Amino acid sequence: MLRIGITGGIGSGKTTICKVFELLGVPVFYADSVAKSIMRTDTLLKKQIISTFGSDSYSESGELNRAHISSIVFKDEAELQKLNSLVHPAVFRAFDLWVSEQLSAPYVMKEAALLFESNSYKMCDQTILILTPETLRIARVMDRDGISEEEVRLRMKRQWTDKEKEKLATHILRNDETHLLIPEIIKLHKQFIEAAAGR
Repeated sequence: MLRIGITGGIGSGKTTICKVFELLGVPVFYADSVAKSIMRTDTLLKKQIISTFGSDSYSESGELNRAHISSIVFKDEAELQKLNSLVHPAVFRAFDLWVSEQLSAPYVMKEAALLFESNSYKMCDQTILILTPETLRIARVMDRDGISEEEVRLRMKRQWTDKEKEKLATHILRNDETHLLIPEIIKLHKQFIEAAAGR
């Protein structure tokens, strides 16, 4: 089974494009959503987070204390790296298990904001990078999350630049509201089906 990684900067339209692939019958693994879930459910990961960030990391009912974690990791790059070094391997395990359950699909997709930064692109056969102009991305995120331009730019700083990602990407999708996306998605879909059949 072919594994396709898909990524793009914050506000690039990853989820929207993935929904189109899902309409074509492609199973999509949303790594960021899974990460939030397994921080509550993965026993080993919970122990590691408590050991690293303290007992205040979880409430008495077992819910992740996002405010506590955020107050530590978003002020200190080294602390953020520590968190990622715990969460990413747990997400990789979850992805492998999920792939093993997708028995009828010729290919699957892994959507991840940090596909290249986390090295999880190495678990994929091919990758798609979504490129969207920065001004458009900032406007989308400000509108979507109700935050300031400064806050959006801070989030952007935590991700690689598009130029860095382009060096590793197999395919590029331009989501700039001038290119027709659906024909490009269908074209890629056909390519992936053919590549999976040829394996």
